[in-house]
Amino acid sequence: MLHLVYILAFTVIAFFAISNLIRSLITISGETQRGSWTDTPRGSNSRTSYRATYQPTHPELFDSQGKPINEPLLVIRSVSVEDARQRLDSIYESSPSQTRQTEEEA
Repeated sequence: MLHLVYILAFTVIAFFAISNLIRSLITISGETQRGSWTDTPRGSNSRTSYRATYQPTHPELFDSQGKPINEPLLVIRSVSVEDARQRLDSIYESSPSQTRQTEEEA
């Protein structure tokens, strides 16, 4: 008897899920054909137009005086593998944990 209740409950849930999926697909299809499924804000929905027009600016894009920066924020130069290994080795050897290990071994 309990098995039948589970089967009936999952059938009802599956029916609602599939009907909701079909309804959503029809709605999106209709909006796409009308051309309202774009990034441009619509006048009828104030929440959507506010979200599309208001874009907060990240604080790192301003200098200390509050003016926008017009220079690249990240510059990457190519480094050879050997140069990178030497730099990493020098950082590792100068770390405090490395000096403690050598003192304990001596």
